[in-house]
Amino acid sequence: MQISVLMTILTKKYIASLLQLLLISSMVLACQAQPAANQLKANHILWTQLLQKHVEPNGNVSYKGFIQDKAKLDMYLAQLSKGIPDEKTWSTEEQLAYWINAYNAFTVKLIVDNYPVKSIKDLNGKLAVPLINTVWDKKFFKLGGVAYSLNNIEHDILRRKFKEPRIHFAINCASRSCPVLRREAYTAAKLELQLTEQTRLFLNDPTKNRITPEKPKLSSIFNWFSSDFTKNGSLVSFINQYAKVKIKPGAEITYLDYDWSLNE
Repeated sequence: MQISVLMTILTKKYIASLLQLLLISSMVLACQAQPAANQLKANHILWTQLLQKHVEPNGNVSYKGFIQDKAKLDMYLAQLSKGIPDEKTWSTEEQLAYWINAYNAFTVKLIVDNYPVKSIKDLNGKLAVPLINTVWDKKFFKLGGVAYSLNNIEHDILRRKFKEPRIHFAINCASRSCPVLRREAYTAAKLELQLTEQTRLFLNDPTKNRITPEKPKLSSIFNWFSSDFTKNGSLVSFINQYAKVKIKPGAEITYLDYDWSLNE
């Protein structure tokens, strides 16, 4: 009888110890997994360093300088390529910053790999099938093991998922009529300020828009993506939030020709 009681006690102690060991093991694994997940979030410091070094205050880009720093650019792109944002664990701001930086950095990569070129559109025949698709449709890079094109980022992700019209002034297509390439990476902490500044800068730049109260001449961006700017009101009401010169209701709006020459 005593042996039976002793065996019962020992069995209970063994089970309790085993359960405690399993609990500790699971906690250790959880702690180890958390840093691994965080490592997938790209650090945009390298991109800021490159932008400040090779983009002038007026927006002109030194692609020759980026070529000299190609190893550093490739290092940053490798960080981006490790994994795309996790919608469950990344904030909206973190996701937006990632995709905007990815679009801009891979656009620079595209020009660097094909330099010299007079216009990004000259690459249509080289990297894409003429009359069928464009250079923006070419899936020339991978993120998280999946092939992407610049159009995938702009239209399938930025425009469709986030519905933030100001992204049009943050992404840069390597052309003179595009909004300037910002001289710092987009980050979650500064994203709202950065998007507002980019929008104001673009709208009040007379080389991009010529705004008058009655006969404004706007960038073709407002024509191509008019639906993005009119989801919560009229195009005029959107522009008047950021433009120094206010457009009158019923103004006669026309659109400027787009200059696709390289922004260097």
